[in-house]
Amino acid sequence: MTDPNDNRARDSPPNGFELDGRVPGRLSVVVPTYERSEMLNVALESVCTQTYTNIELIVVDDGSSVPVTESMLPSTADRLTSVKIRRHETNRGANVARNTGICASTGEYIGFLDDDDRWNKQKAERVVSRFESTDPAVGVVYTGKQTERSNGIESITVPTWSGDVTKKLLVGKNFGQFSAVTVRARVIPDAGLPDERFPAWQDREWFFRLSQNCQFEPIEAPLTIRKVTHTNRIGYGFKAQRDIAYPLFIDKHYQMAREYGRYYARSFVASLRRALAGTALRCGRYREARKYYLLSLAANPLQWRSYPYVAATIGGQWSYQPIRRLKRTITGVA
Repeated sequence: MTDPNDNRARDSPPNGFELDGRVPGRLSVVVPTYERSEMLNVALESVCTQTYTNIELIVVDDGSSVPVTESMLPSTADRLTSVKIRRHETNRGANVARNTGICASTGEYIGFLDDDDRWNKQKAERVVSRFESTDPAVGVVYTGKQTERSNGIESITVPTWSGDVTKKLLVGKNFGQFSAVTVRARVIPDAGLPDERFPAWQDREWFFRLSQNCQFEPIEAPLTIRKVTHTNRIGYGFKAQRDIAYPLFIDKHYQMAREYGRYYARSFVASLRRALAGTALRCGRYREARKYYLLSLAANPLQWRSYPYVAATIGGQWSYQPIRRLKRTITGVA
């Protein structure tokens, strides 16, 4: 296991990552999985039925009790250029699995799909087309997403930010999760691999480093479909965010935030505290949610969206849940 107290950087690609021999136009899709064979089948089927077929599928089994084998792959996998299965004998974490997949890839582009998500069948074609038609400085193409919740409520997020997006990240703008992004392989040596120490906010942290080494380009369509439940969200644990991810994030990126000026430094801290508050709220930890909303406002009083949550959590579930139900009724979003 990775020691979370070891503050040495994990950003440099290991010896297994190679730029030589990358196949032009090939999209490598990395799918980390752990104990989700039924969900995995749906995710893989969405890759195998893409309209674009120059795809290298890499499934990384992160120590599942029942190993992933070729017999478990959809029959449509034959349509793809290549299929690889890698296995960790013990569960080592999502970013370790992603890095195993990245290092096994040979494509010019590297996309990601969590095992509980899926892709629209045109996603690969549209992503590769966007890379090939846009500025070579673009190193990340990300898509909109459709979120499906266990309570049946759906929402759609459409991205709009392009170019140098570091300032947007510093103020807490959401660029989606791993399943929504595809990265040009050649930017990884400078940005580094996903940091294996993070038990949560793994995607968000990597986006910070990618944004300092390349431009981002959105596709304004919900081509990524996320299935969200309280039990299967990566990094859902509040304690993991509070005790490990939050201090690590501050340690790695606060100095960079300060270089953009006081406003962005304060907004950076405020956005992380607000994210902590949101997780505490979803876990039913209303007192801690209110605490971190207040700390977020202390860092940046201009985060006006935090004020209603402070008021809503004063009475715990007795005040928050009725307001949440009212919001759901009005907006149709949980």
